[in-house]
Amino acid sequence: MANVKRVERPLSPHLQIYRWQLPMLTSILTRITGNALIVGVLLAVWWLFAAAVGPEYFAIADAVATSWFGDLVFTGSLWAVWYHYLAGLRHLYYDAGKGLDIPTAEKLGWGVIIGSVVLTVITIILV
Repeated sequence: MANVKRVERPLSPHLQIYRWQLPMLTSILTRITGNALIVGVLLAVWWLFAAAVGPEYFAIADAVATSWFGDLVFTGSLWAVWYHYLAGLRHLYYDAGKGLDIPTAEKLGWGVIIGSVVLTVITIILV
């Protein structure tokens, strides 16, 4: 058998030189927020179910839904809804064949992120 000299090199060299890009981040955030909305929906459904079951059970669900945890979940869900809405509009714009160049895609990405935060704050203030 031949004596082969192994060269020590990284397993994934692309991970050392790859740079995160905004369109990639917004795509990942769309998937994460879509799945995270399930938590808010489950909490709301549990609250409604508890209201139908009885006052003792509703008191527990209402205590969770109105606690800091419930506020955090519902505020995060509100942001996720706005983010999903704006990302969907951006995607429709992409589907029309527009905004596909890198500078425009990055501006639209920032618009979705900043717009969703601003709309969330406005909704919280108005409601």
